[in-house]
Amino acid sequence: MIVYLNGKYVPKEEAVVSVFDHGLLYGDGVFEGIRAYHGRVFKLGEHLDRLHDGARALRLEIPYSKEEMQDIVLETLRRNNLQDAYIRLVITRGPGDLGLDPLKCPKAFVFCITASIVLYPDELYEKGMSIISVSTRRNIPTACIPRVKSLNYLNNIYAKMEANLAGMPEAIMLNNEGYVAEATGDNIFIVKNGVLITPPSYAGILEGITRNGVMDIAREKGIPVEEKLFTMFDVYTADEVFLTGTAAEVIPCINVDGRIIGSGRPGDMTRELIVAFKELTKIDGPLIYPGGSA
Repeated sequence: MIVYLNGKYVPKEEAVVSVFDHGLLYGDGVFEGIRAYHGRVFKLGEHLDRLHDGARALRLEIPYSKEEMQDIVLETLRRNNLQDAYIRLVITRGPGDLGLDPLKCPKAFVFCITASIVLYPDELYEKGMSIISVSTRRNIPTACIPRVKSLNYLNNIYAKMEANLAGMPEAIMLNNEGYVAEATGDNIFIVKNGVLITPPSYAGILEGITRNGVMDIAREKGIPVEEKLFTMFDVYTADEVFLTGTAAEVIPCINVDGRIIGSGRPGDMTRELIVAFKELTKIDGPLIYPGGSA
C-alpha cells in the first residue's frame, strides 16, 4: 500500500505522523471518507468542498487548492492500482508544542490513504438491520460544530460503545432537545405516507454527501422530500427507515428499539433508492485513469 504523506508517496510502513501533531494530541483537524466506484471517485467535488468548509470553520489553512487535492486523491489511487476503494483524506493542524494553541502549529499536515472498507454484510442490505437509540446526545452546535467533519469523534464513539454493548451494529443519537439527529456514522431517513423525511442541519448533524445525493435522486423521481425535526415516535411509526453514509451507502432498518418498522422488510422506496444510488455511482465523479472508461 502506498500512502500520500505531506508531499511524498511512501509505503504504509513509512507513513508516520509526529507525536507532536495536534491532530493526534487534540483531534484538531478535518477529514473526508470518500468512495471510488468503477474507476470514478464518487462526489469528489462535494467532498472537497466540505473538507475546505470545515477547515475554514476551524481556521485551518489547507496548503493545497481543491484541484491539487483532487490530483492527490487520484494519484494515490493510481499508485495502488485501485478502481474501487475507500479513501481517507486527512488534514491535521500539524506539529506544534504540547499546549492547545493552534498558532503554535505553523503548517497543516496532509495525508491520503486508499484501501477498502466493508461496513455491513450483504445480508443486512437485503433483509434490513436492527438498530437502537442511545442516551449519548449529539454535540450541540455551540460546543463542537457537528457540521465540521473533525478528527474529534469521541461523541460518536461514546454512542458506538452503547451500540456495541447492546450487540447492535448502529445507533441513533438525539440532540439536546430530544429530536433525532443522526446515527454514529450515518444519516437517517424515515418514510411516512410517501414523503421522504430527514433531520435538517440545525438538528445537529453532519450533512452527509450520500444524504444529499439521495435527496437529489428522490426529487428527480418526484418523491416529496422534507428536512424537518422529528422524534423517536416518528421513527417507530414510520413506514420505512434507512441510513445513508459513504461507507454504508443506503441501508434499510427494519427494527428500532425493538419496534418493527413498517412490514418488517425493506420498503419499496428504500429499495428504489438503493438501486438508483448504485446506478449513480457508475457515472458520477472524475475518472481515476485519464482517457479510460469507467
